[in-house]
Amino acid sequence: MSTLKVDTWKTSSGLENFPCTAWVNFNGTGTVVIRDSGNVSSITDTGVGSYTVNFTNAMANTNYAIFSMAVLQSNLAVINFVTKTTNSSNVECNITNGANADTSTADITVFGGR
Repeated sequence: MSTLKVDTWKTSSGLENFPCTAWVNFNGTGTVVIRDSGNVSSITDTGVGSYTVNFTNAMANTNYAIFSMAVLQSNLAVINFVTKTTNSSNVECNITNGANADTSTADITVFGGR
């Protein structure tokens, strides 16, 4: 199969498509383990419920958007981004009382930064 390279990808009605620029699914309890990913080289555990997502290929800018979901003891938790650089993003998993907590499942996607 060949590599397809395009400058702009549009639907037949002219709407532009915006592909995900990075994504990761990981276990954040104990030793952090990446289950699967795209354009993510590693996850660094920076404290309780705090992780740095390291990109394989740097973003062109820090204007990217992060979308995330986490599961904490069978309940959904909130993941907030703390800092963004072109090479990584620091995220924190918060439970309802605002405290950070490690999560068994985290899903993070990045759009933009190109």
